Amino acid sequence: MNAIILAGEKKGEIKELENKALLKIHGKYMIDYVLDSVKKVAQIQKVAVVGEKEQLEAALGDRADYIVQGTGSIVDNILLALDIFDEDEELLVLTCDIPMITPEALEHFIKSAKEKNVDLCYSIVEKSTNDDKYPEVKRTYAKLKEGQFTGGNVFYFKPEIKDRCKDFIDEMLKYRKNPAKMARMLGIIFLIKLLLGILTIDAIKKKCNTLLNINAGVVISPYPEIGNDVDKISDLELVEKYLAI
Repeated sequence: MNAIILAGEKKGEIKELENKALLKIHGKYMIDYVLDSVKKVAQIQKVAVVGEKEQLEAALGDRADYIVQGTGSIVDNILLALDIFDEDEELLVLTCDIPMITPEALEHFIKSAKEKNVDLCYSIVEKSTNDDKYPEVKRTYAKLKEGQFTGGNVFYFKPEIKDRCKDFIDEMLKYRKNPAKMARMLGIIFLIKLLLGILTIDAIKKKCNTLLNINAGVVISPYPEIGNDVDKISDLELVEKYLAI
């Protein structure tokens, strides 16, 4: 399978940064940490990076197989990369701002998603998993019946479903760190159940299946790095600390 790394210009709190992918951490671009791990995954053959092409080409050289000029839309950027991987039956999509991601985390997610035999698979991390390894991390968690979870930054999907769920996925990606907005998209009953902490993972999957006519899945990752993205100064300080070890 091939992989798409989304490397747009989302800044978060780091206002002075023109391109978050090119943030330097211990003298190394943030996206390089992600590329290092992706390239160690045996299942992945080629990598396309989507973002500000001129800047990325200057920074990465030939580290990526393809560098694609991106837009302001996450889903549109995925679709642009699909023009390159137009014959692929499955793809891995991940963001550039998870520099602590490991090959083991990616391999676990890919294996788990494949075993589920789904069209679209999303990664989530339980709060206790994150707290055990990174107690300083502050994340947004959704309280579900099975526990408290934060969204990950790695996705598995089969390109054949793209026309069925482009707009929906665009919104879900936009609000992946805002459980309340995600629940509103799925209906007021979902919002109420979420507020009560009784919404189940299986109920969310079934709702997605019904809305999009797909077979969706969720992988609860034992690797908190899959959800620890860099959006805030405190996030940057955290990854600087752990990547120095």
